[in-house]
Amino acid sequence: MATLELHSIRKTFATPTGMVTVLDDIRMYVAAGEFVAVIGPSGSGKTTLFNIIAGLELPDTGAVIIDGVDVTGQRGHVAYMPQRDALLPWLSVVENAVLATVVQGGDVAAARQEARSLLPDFGLQGWGDARPALLSGGMRQRAAFLRTVLWHRPIMLLDEPFGALDALTRAQLQQWLLALWDRLDRTVLLVTHDIDEALILADRVYVLTPRPARIALEMRVELPRPRSYSLVTDPAFARLKRQLQSVLMSGERSSTQ
Repeated sequence: MATLELHSIRKTFATPTGMVTVLDDIRMYVAAGEFVAVIGPSGSGKTTLFNIIAGLELPDTGAVIIDGVDVTGQRGHVAYMPQRDALLPWLSVVENAVLATVVQGGDVAAARQEARSLLPDFGLQGWGDARPALLSGGMRQRAAFLRTVLWHRPIMLLDEPFGALDALTRAQLQQWLLALWDRLDRTVLLVTHDIDEALILADRVYVLTPRPARIALEMRVELPRPRSYSLVTDPAFARLKRQLQSVLMSGERSSTQ
């Protein structure tokens, strides 16, 4: 596990109509072993923020700090699961899972053995040699998550991992992720559009304003763990959800910030 800090991240892009600021003075802190969610309207720069954390893009100003070390613009410090599963169709589940080890020149045989040992935990027992075309949407997401876990980085970035799934499969995978996270000992930062998902999974939630994105609200989710989907009917859950909805709909910083 590791801590993650974002210090005054700002990002601007050139467009045919001029410069557009996407992120403006984003400051976040994620403690070691914490599960934090980021929600915001479409186009508010959530994926851009993840690309900056992963070292795929450089901020105009600001810094990405992991365990006290400035890693701005450096790749390989976090495991990143993008919105789409990005499984290579010609490889089996296990071979997709060990791609990071292959790219890094590590012990591929040991990685394959570890991947196969984890298949039951990921609901993929008996599917290790199957190609992605044979998998359901939920199974593909679990295979992609297995690949992310086998990256062996203390921080995982999950960018809308269940966004393309139907409501039932999404709820099932949220429960599966909650059960698995308790055993992973990883720091997790999740991007989602789903308020329920954020409240079910996260210890804290950051809400972004519309572009240029700023922090509108930081909320601690004071709901007991272990959690289940039945929590959505709890009055405390409803109260937190209303607060998040209010800030999202207003598009402005909360007065408590």
